[in-house]
Amino acid sequence: MENFLNTYNKLNANNLQLLADIYTEDIWFLDPAHEIRGLARLTGYFTTLYTNISSIQFQFNHHLRVAEEGYVQWQMDFRHPRLQGGRDIVVEGASYLRFHETGKVSYHRDYFDLGAMLYEQLPLLGRIIIAVKRRLGR
Repeated sequence: MENFLNTYNKLNANNLQLLADIYTEDIWFLDPAHEIRGLARLTGYFTTLYTNISSIQFQFNHHLRVAEEGYVQWQMDFRHPRLQGGRDIVVEGASYLRFHETGKVSYHRDYFDLGAMLYEQLPLLGRIIIAVKRRLGR
C-alpha cells in the first residue's frame, strides 16, 4: 500500500512508466467516467490526463489494507486550463483496490463526484447543476 501511495504522489507527465511498478499488466481500472483494462490502455489514459492538466496532487487522508484488499480515502487538487479559469479544483474521493500476489494492484475502482470534478466547473452547466443541488438541499 505504501508503495502505491508514494508512487501516485510522484507521478507526472514525464514518469508514467512508474505505473508498471504498481499495476499488473491486466489491471482493471474504473472511475465514474471510464472503464479501462490493461496497463497499456491505463498508461494511455494517464498520458492524456497529465498532458491536459496544469497540476495535480493527492492527499491521502486514510488508507487500510487487509490481505489482498485495500481502501484509500483521498483528496485530489488539480488545475485544468479550461476549468474554473485554471484555478484549483478540489475533489474528495475513495478508491477500492485489490492486490495481486506480486503486491501490484490488479483492480482499482475510484468513487468520486464527477459533477464536482467536471460538470460544476463548466460556466453555464456548472451554475445549473449547483442550483439543482441547492434545491435538493445539498
